[in-house]
Amino acid sequence: MLKRKDLLGLLDTSAEEICEILDTADKMREWLEGKDKKADLLSGKSLITLFYENSTRTRTSFELAGKYLGANEVNISVATSSVQKGETLIDTGKTLDSMKIDFIAIRHPMAGAPKLLAENVKASVINGGDGMNEHPTQALLDMLAIRRKFGKIKGLKVAILGDIKHSRVAKSNLFGLKKLGAEVYMYSPETLMPKAIEKLGAHVAKSREEAIEGADAVMGLRIQLERQHGGLFPSLSEYSRFYGVKDNLLKLAKPNAVILHPGPVNRGVELTASLIDGDSSEICEQVTCGLSVRMALLKLLAEYREKNL
Repeated sequence: MLKRKDLLGLLDTSAEEICEILDTADKMREWLEGKDKKADLLSGKSLITLFYENSTRTRTSFELAGKYLGANEVNISVATSSVQKGETLIDTGKTLDSMKIDFIAIRHPMAGAPKLLAENVKASVINGGDGMNEHPTQALLDMLAIRRKFGKIKGLKVAILGDIKHSRVAKSNLFGLKKLGAEVYMYSPETLMPKAIEKLGAHVAKSREEAIEGADAVMGLRIQLERQHGGLFPSLSEYSRFYGVKDNLLKLAKPNAVILHPGPVNRGVELTASLIDGDSSEICEQVTCGLSVRMALLKLLAEYREKNL
């Protein structure tokens, strides 16, 4: 059982808790292959998706996860909510709490917003991405996809290439993968690499070749122009030429290496189209694993709430 009311990040989540989430998600993944996509595990429970940033995969999978498990699910459009009238995050949370909400999945442009919300509501808060801090459910689904492919995570080499500095996905993956015994190599232009990330356990590669050589999984990251202030690299075409993952580079990885990407993908920038659509790609499997992980989290958090709140 999880030892917490909320899931805010993987930095403070134990390896045992991560494994429990992945084990439960594995069962959910198998269940999704069946014909009946309706259960009553969360019957009578309520889930709010509160997204202050655009999302397709994360928000939709949270909504479907709740519905598949029998919860009442409501999506709040921030653009048409009282936020536009100046309502604070805490007041929004207290308003939702007064409606006896059980779960709030939140995405916010400010790091720490989910933690602030969790400290002020009785509902269980799940971080769907906060600024450049963490995106724990994305990392969990990445780890699930890797574990389902290789049967383990311990001892694997995972290469992460792209906009590391602005990526909450990279940070959560680093925390989670290291706790489960993987080696994480990162590569990007110096302007897109966080300072001293080695202190968190990352191997900072000096080239694409070093990062990819012998890798079991190669993850491309989107260039997050919306979080940048410009001048970090000359152009997308030059970035693709010198930092993108090309077909010939994948030959340096293990023969059964997989391609991953949190999406959305900028085709031809961080990954070539042939890698995205090729036999080594697990990108679509990641999406299915994302639904499985979010179903697992709702189930486990519901069990925690039943016994502790």
